[in-house]
Amino acid sequence: MLKKLRWRFITISMIAFSAVIIVLLLIINIFTYQNTTKQLNKTMQSLINAETTEHPPAPSGSFPFPEFRNDFSPEFKYMLRFFSVYIDAQNEVEKVNQDYIASVSENEVINYVENVLTTGKTNGYYNSYRYAVITTTDGKMIFFLNAERELQFLKSLFLSTVGIAVCCLFAVFIIIVFLSKKAIAPYLRNLETQKKFITNAGHELKTPLTSISTSADVLAMEYENDEWIQNIQQQSTKMSKLIAQLISLSRLDEEQPFPEMVRFSLTDAIWEISEPFSSIAEAKGKEYAHHIEDNIILTGDKNTIQQMVSILLDNALKYSEENGKIRLDLYKRGKKIKIQVYNTCALDSTPDLDRIFDRFYRADQSRTTKDSYGIGLSIAQSIAQNHGGYIKADCANDSSITFTVKI
Repeated sequence: MLKKLRWRFITISMIAFSAVIIVLLLIINIFTYQNTTKQLNKTMQSLINAETTEHPPAPSGSFPFPEFRNDFSPEFKYMLRFFSVYIDAQNEVEKVNQDYIASVSENEVINYVENVLTTGKTNGYYNSYRYAVITTTDGKMIFFLNAERELQFLKSLFLSTVGIAVCCLFAVFIIIVFLSKKAIAPYLRNLETQKKFITNAGHELKTPLTSISTSADVLAMEYENDEWIQNIQQQSTKMSKLIAQLISLSRLDEEQPFPEMVRFSLTDAIWEISEPFSSIAEAKGKEYAHHIEDNIILTGDKNTIQQMVSILLDNALKYSEENGKIRLDLYKRGKKIKIQVYNTCALDSTPDLDRIFDRFYRADQSRTTKDSYGIGLSIAQSIAQNHGGYIKADCANDSSITFTVKI
């Protein structure tokens, strides 16, 4: 349990930190992508405006578009590579302006145009170009601006941030693993104190309870059918059972509740519990059936497994209605062993299945006369978990409930 608690703390801490890292990574990359695209769009719009506006011929050796953006260095405009394509209303290429690019052939230009028109978008990225589709009086103009540097930068930024995030996650994982013992140390001290208190109190209470029970038995021999003496005997028995359950639960919370795990026949162990229960169920007017698969072997603690099944069957007997049905199944599917206990019931409302295994929780609070303190299912859950499995409950329309143990 303590090991699971520690790893649960590590898992939650890593999930929280990972969420923060992922959000930061997305913010950085999305913001940079949007800002880069915005800058490319502004540059492309300036070039489109300059191309579609008549202006006198530029001096030899100067940039052909004199009215270009002035928010970049003078050298930036000479680094631009772009081309434009004019098409008519039938999407036939009329004119291609390739004066400012040398790496794209005319056939490639036509292929670019066909693919861009197929998308139906007015702007976007194609290969290493940012494009825009502008409607003109005679048809359309498609402008392509080389964005290879920008796209390479975005890719490098993404890979860098992912690499940094992975390194940070690994470093934080090492730190959390190292500090996790100290982080849960106060809880462990409280838990250890609680277990010691329960164990010591249980042993201290056993002596006076034994004395009370023995005295009541002696008095019962002298005063037969005395209701007060019978009440003392009943309450002593219930109190002894409660103390035994608390001590059992406290032991199951230890780091190693089973000093020795051995291989045993689970089939035989379940049969030992099922056969006497069949007579008890029949005596109380309940219909009991079982299906126990042969030759199922388990490595664990036989006594506690039998205790778990007894708890589930006892629970089914208590909470099934008159003439109700109870069924016990044991079978193996692949590497998983399943134990299922089913019973019909008539609940006023669906029990809270998230809390049904909590200590001292009872689904039907009105049944206060039942010999139950809400500890049995907690013990069953601890036994299943200490065998590397788990237990769950399913309730069908308030008419039946099934407990499934998977190991």
